[in-house]
Amino acid sequence: MRKPLVLGLTGSIGMGKSTVAAMFADAGVPVFDADAEVHRLQGPGGAALSEIEAAFPGTTGPAGVDRAALGAAVFGDDAVLARLEAIVHPMVAQARAAFMASHADKPLVLLDIPLLFEKQGWSQVDRIVVVSAPAEVQRARVLARPGMTPERFEAILARQLPDAQKRARADFVISTAGPLDETRAAVARVIACVGAPPGE
Repeated sequence: MRKPLVLGLTGSIGMGKSTVAAMFADAGVPVFDADAEVHRLQGPGGAALSEIEAAFPGTTGPAGVDRAALGAAVFGDDAVLARLEAIVHPMVAQARAAFMASHADKPLVLLDIPLLFEKQGWSQVDRIVVVSAPAEVQRARVLARPGMTPERFEAILARQLPDAQKRARADFVISTAGPLDETRAAVARVIACVGAPPGE
């Protein structure tokens, strides 16, 4: 049986990737959201909690991971962040494998992977879709988020491949700079281009 064609969706912080992922889902494309899976693993009763607490004491509770405490524990320290990733990433990979198995009969699936280029996720997909917007739009969106500071934004950007490099490596670039209808039309064009209209 033919495997589904796998689209990898990525984009830097504040580019509108979640909005675009939702548009693919609305169009009938199964979507695996890596960030949402991390939230489940770290939420109340999440499978990653015991290992995270063992590695980072005091960062979890009945409500799951205390994101502020865990963020403070790993922020700016690559070695410590790698310890956290070593706990979470294999669990996300397992969930992704289950998603792929459950949608093996679909013509097209989408993997929403924020660090697709940075963490070698590109090797797991057939085509790459990059969500992009002008730098000033991106900055305004991110700085409007609760608790975000210019310094934190710059630190996050430093960990991400620059937008121009992402766009250069993409099979498709979807802009979120204009009206939502334009973005939705771009999503429809990508689906049509890969030859897998919804419901096929």
